[in-house]
Amino acid sequence: MKKNNKLHSWHDRMDTDICNELITSTEEGLTLVEAKNRLLKFGYNTLPSLPPRSAFARLLSQLNNALILVLLAAAVATLFLDQITDSVIIFGVILINTVIGFIQEGKAEKAIAAVHSMLSLHATVLRENKRMIIPASELVVGDLVLLQSGDKIPADLRLLRSKNLKVNEAILTGESNTAEKKTDVLAADTPLAEQTNIAFSGTLVTSGKGEGIVVAIGSQTEIGKISQLLTQVQPLMTPLIKKMSRFSQWLSGFILVFAGALFLIGYFLHQFSAQDMFMVAVGIVVAAIPEGLPVILTVALAIGVQRMASRYAIIRKLPAVETLGSVSIICTDKTGTLTRNEMSVQKICLAMGNLDVSGVGYNSDGCFYFEDKEVLPQTNHDLLTLGTACVLCNDAELDFQDNESKLQGDPMEGALLSLAAKAGLYRHQLEEQFTLKDVIPFDAEHRFMATLHHQEQSAFIYLKGAPEVIFNFCSLQLHNQEYHAFDLNYWQQKISDLAQQGLRTLAIAYKPASINHEKIEFSDVVSDLILIGIVGIIDPPREEAVQAVKECRAANIRVKMITGDHAITALAIARQLGIGDGQHVLTGKELHELNEGCFEQSIESVDVFARTSPEDKLRLVKALQAKGYIVAMTGDGVNDAPALKRADIGVAMGHKGTEVAKEAAEMVITDDNFASIVAAVKEGRTVYDNLKKAILFLLPSNGGETLSLAIAIIMGSTLPITPVQILWVNMTCSVALGLALAFEPSEPHIMKRSPIPIHESLLSKYLVWRIIFVSILFAVSVFIVFYWALWIGESLEMARTMAVNTLVLLEIFYLFSSRYIHGPSLTWKGVHGTKPILIAIGLVAFLQLSFTYIPFMQEIFKTEALNLWHNVGIGVIGIFGFIVIEFEKLTTLFKK
Repeated sequence: MKKNNKLHSWHDRMDTDICNELITSTEEGLTLVEAKNRLLKFGYNTLPSLPPRSAFARLLSQLNNALILVLLAAAVATLFLDQITDSVIIFGVILINTVIGFIQEGKAEKAIAAVHSMLSLHATVLRENKRMIIPASELVVGDLVLLQSGDKIPADLRLLRSKNLKVNEAILTGESNTAEKKTDVLAADTPLAEQTNIAFSGTLVTSGKGEGIVVAIGSQTEIGKISQLLTQVQPLMTPLIKKMSRFSQWLSGFILVFAGALFLIGYFLHQFSAQDMFMVAVGIVVAAIPEGLPVILTVALAIGVQRMASRYAIIRKLPAVETLGSVSIICTDKTGTLTRNEMSVQKICLAMGNLDVSGVGYNSDGCFYFEDKEVLPQTNHDLLTLGTACVLCNDAELDFQDNESKLQGDPMEGALLSLAAKAGLYRHQLEEQFTLKDVIPFDAEHRFMATLHHQEQSAFIYLKGAPEVIFNFCSLQLHNQEYHAFDLNYWQQKISDLAQQGLRTLAIAYKPASINHEKIEFSDVVSDLILIGIVGIIDPPREEAVQAVKECRAANIRVKMITGDHAITALAIARQLGIGDGQHVLTGKELHELNEGCFEQSIESVDVFARTSPEDKLRLVKALQAKGYIVAMTGDGVNDAPALKRADIGVAMGHKGTEVAKEAAEMVITDDNFASIVAAVKEGRTVYDNLKKAILFLLPSNGGETLSLAIAIIMGSTLPITPVQILWVNMTCSVALGLALAFEPSEPHIMKRSPIPIHESLLSKYLVWRIIFVSILFAVSVFIVFYWALWIGESLEMARTMAVNTLVLLEIFYLFSSRYIHGPSLTWKGVHGTKPILIAIGLVAFLQLSFTYIPFMQEIFKTEALNLWHNVGIGVIGIFGFIVIEFEKLTTLFKK
């Protein structure tokens, strides 16, 4: 017997062939000795797991940033040169960044552990013709497993016997309707969702009994393959992380080269000592690196998380906030995401004509319409007869208490009970009038259900089932309380019409019976039936999903539906939602038959994909990413997990989503509302805008400091600001003011823009010019104040204090300008500012007063107290700088 048993090798094989290959018995099962040997040889029925990343490893990963590494080197160098104060402050900056990143990253991935928890704990097997219950982990290939209602299937089984066996495979296929299981041999190319003779590990038996041979265990099962995909799939870096990484590397390289060049100029040209020039070079590095940028990036994303949480979107992985702003395609599952995951009857076909049914979900709210006119159920005998049959020939239970309906049983039968409730017919009332005597359960072989009921001195047999089966039993049809000859052509046309709308169909029929009839046989139902009508059932789209798709289209985001449902049903739902062109749909089988060129072309032109497997979803996501799209994948089932993890951002449903899907996703929608994704996208774009504003604000501050030191070195003069003072400005004033920009509200028409291009530079040519222009303005202003102070006879410490305060005041004025990248700030709204802006300015004012006037701060930073005239002079320079910046912005806007 081979170890690696492929599932597709079993659904197209005869029972005898399977037993011969697996060396087992369909009557007695394995022997105890053979089961023990196989367990030792092939291992336990469990899934392999990877050890989680340690907290220490996650902590070290926070240092994997070019800017932080340069700062770390500077801190070590200053420590060896006995510059303790400088070293401590730089180490403090690194520590702050590291701790914030560590906290925000959160817990490591738990997707595989969540898959493990879905596996059955115990299994009932037949060994040596004895029934025994064993741990599911001890199952081996060839074991004969017994199934009954309520069991979680412990391994992949090839079914040998099935008695009304129904299995809920939603966690694997994503579809809400139960799968009817049988034992027939299937074609070799049968899709996974249609392999009715296979019971898949992790799925749930909802009714009936069955027996099957274990054909795959552990990682060889379908759910095991998904677990392996999760371990193999590597999540991609987000666009912002890529851009920030490239930006950090470029900036770090530039700063080091620039600092090295200045070191050489000072050492060789001006004959400064090597140690002095090294400390100046460290000062250049400290001045040029925007130490506050990692903090602002992390906090800005965290603010986005909080805003999204208020809109029912929970972010599990911080960078996903920004990724949403770049999303260009959303690949979404259908069932439970775009639809309600609650079957509803939308159409009733009677002999008199078609009735439309309003209301969705398992509730009693809804009306009936004939040619757009409301029909009262009590006035339509045929409708009441159909509703009665829907209740009596039904195994499900639907509880309507507390304004919330709860279904126990098959979703299709739940839809029939809901339909009857809309007509005022309820099980507890009808069962008082109609006594159930016997039932023929629904079976995949005969494809119908029949019940026998007594009512006082009369009896009735009610049937529901596949129309093509029921039609063969009918000789009459009900029309306005009268019996007419059965018109097969009429009803076949009705079936065709409903199928084109993507509706599943059930035929409802009945016949009178003798009051002496106590048992129901097949011979009682195969002739002389009276067809009451046909119902068209569908899992309807969410109303809010329709609007959300429209908003995505307005935001130039394309929505693609990827579902395991039938092609016709998928296309019908897509039309109602406005997804795709309403004409084209591709199935998983068709995707496999396409060559690579046609596949790549099809995934761009087609927006509806049906009968897909987990591998298909993963392949689609990878192919779209290869074409440069930023892909979001929504889903709620286990089958979605690999694609959720691979996608640029995975979005899981909170209520109906499995734990596996939630752990694989970056974002969880707590209200299962597709519309919440649109709000999250808007917030993602806002976060990206605010980060650009923060960068636009921070870099000129660092640029001004760097130019001040560089000019001083080139001129061979005294530094206007010391490295320690620069760190103070960068890590207190600049960070506090920059953080305020993270709270800025969304710009108007933000959802009318195209998605943020993946290759778009963080800084456009215009923004680079703005940074250079403002940096020069800051440096010139600092030098003017510094040399003016020395010229009027102030000490070096006083001159540097005035220079630092000038720089901080310029930053405060520049903060208002940075709030609007392309618009003027000289407006009431621009000057007034938001609450965070005003709080930040107040905080900076307090810190700067402490820096200037508190004695122990003066000792640390070598500052002196300023008098009134000093402050007036600094104020004039600050206002002048703001006017110059706004004049430049207005000039640029006028040219555009």
